[in-house]
Amino acid sequence: KIFLYNVGVHPDDVVMRIDISIANQRLDLFDASGKIIKHYLISSAKKGTGQQYGSFCTPLGRHIIRAKIGDKQPVNTVFIKRRPTGEIYNAELAKQFPKRDWILTRIFWLSGCEPGFNRLGTVDTMRRYIYIHGSPDTAEMGKPGSIGCIRMRNNDILELFDRVDTGTVVNIVA
Repeated sequence: KIFLYNVGVHPDDVVMRIDISIANQRLDLFDASGKIIKHYLISSAKKGTGQQYGSFCTPLGRHIIRAKIGDKQPVNTVFIKRRPTGEIYNAELAKQFPKRDWILTRIFWLSGCEPGFNRLGTVDTMRRYIYIHGSPDTAEMGKPGSIGCIRMRNNDILELFDRVDTGTVVNIVA
């Protein structure tokens, strides 16, 4: 068996799949038979799609969830560099740090699967620190607004976190 980038998952064992449509600003969760389980509104990059490091764009193509971060952390836990800061997001904290790009509650760290397109070199999704993550309730979903990541509502990311495993395929299309 060939494993997906050392995460211990063989493609035949994958039971769920995530498709993200940038045009529709929607994340769809599918079961192993290809039946849609749930739709979620998201917010992708305000600068559009792109693969290049430093572009602040959302990368396209086939990815996997390389790591799930934040299990058992409280809702609105603030993360910096994938580590909980000990802060819990609230209006006062938002006012104190108005320019901060808030990464909250849970993180799915994505890894590209297509060498030269979204993996390795200057187009490597994982090295770009592209995540699917929770956001403040005030963050507008259904329209682009992030700096490259896929933002979700906290309740939605919590639900998704419990449903998918490391190694889950994530297809991002324009």
